[in-house]
Amino acid sequence: MGGSVSCCISPGESPKIHRREVELEECPITTTEDVSEDTGTYLQHISDRELPDELAQEANPSDHPRASTLFLNKSQTDVREKRKSNYMNHMSPGLLSKKYSSCSTIFLDDSTVSQPNLKSTIKCVALAIYYHIKNRDSNRSLDIFDEKKHPLSREKVPDDYSVVDPEHKLIYRFIRTLFSSAQLTAECAIVTLVYLERLLTYAEMDICPCNWKRIVLGAILLASKVWDDQAVWNVDYCQILKDITVEDMNEMERHFLELLQFNINVPASVYAKYYFDLRQLADDNNLSFPLEPLNNQRAQKLEAISRLCEDKYKDLSRAAMRRSLSADNLIGIRRSNAVLS
Repeated sequence: MGGSVSCCISPGESPKIHRREVELEECPITTTEDVSEDTGTYLQHISDRELPDELAQEANPSDHPRASTLFLNKSQTDVREKRKSNYMNHMSPGLLSKKYSSCSTIFLDDSTVSQPNLKSTIKCVALAIYYHIKNRDSNRSLDIFDEKKHPLSREKVPDDYSVVDPEHKLIYRFIRTLFSSAQLTAECAIVTLVYLERLLTYAEMDICPCNWKRIVLGAILLASKVWDDQAVWNVDYCQILKDITVEDMNEMERHFLELLQFNINVPASVYAKYYFDLRQLADDNNLSFPLEPLNNQRAQKLEAISRLCEDKYKDLSRAAMRRSLSADNLIGIRRSNAVLS
């Protein structure tokens, strides 16, 4: 979904496509001997100043599966510092507390890409948002997401609301309250993070202390409507956040969609990439998923889920084969039937 970018738009106008930052004075105006004086100077064509569409899409992790997620890149600075500190102090608490499988016991968690663990996924999403805020490049924002101009409660917003970074626990409690009250799924949390990073990329803004709550709320609102069959209405969120109005929710949702250029599609490959990158983030921060030994009951459950997925993909493959039947195959089938008759 989303509007296509026209070649008539200048490189700096589209927030969706990452282009080379070329100023007018950096584009040399050259002349050639073959060009006569009547034709004038030779200007560089716009296609020479733009990235190809495939490369431009790869720069956006929320659209392309091969692009690295933003939150994982922003967390690497802190991860390297932690590893360096552990090495200098000869400490590795994560390795000591982590459970490992052996010949007699196999440890597995109950989280899969199709059925993630809710609590662990929300913790990882909150940690990703925490690194987005902590290691932000600047404080670019929009008024619609400013908590001072659009407060979520009647309590007075602190004067330092735009300076003090929120802790991971505070972000987790905020998301956990919304997911628990609205009975949202773990998959919705992953889609929420996809929409959040897509907003930051498309709108060329940052998530910071003054806007993180409203950005997260808008992403959850949109993800719940797109992902869940029985979506939570805007008025239901007003029951969770008592002091917010339906009009404010509607306006924020409208702005969020416009900034996303109405691109709410999340490919399965992008969803899977975010899931595994969240697991990598959890592993880097010693936030492991709960491991339990594999027993007969859990083994039977895993086998049932595997068979269910296998049958599902077989049905999809058969449907794809039927759709991909070409005209040549149809002619061959008709000739065979004619010979047999």
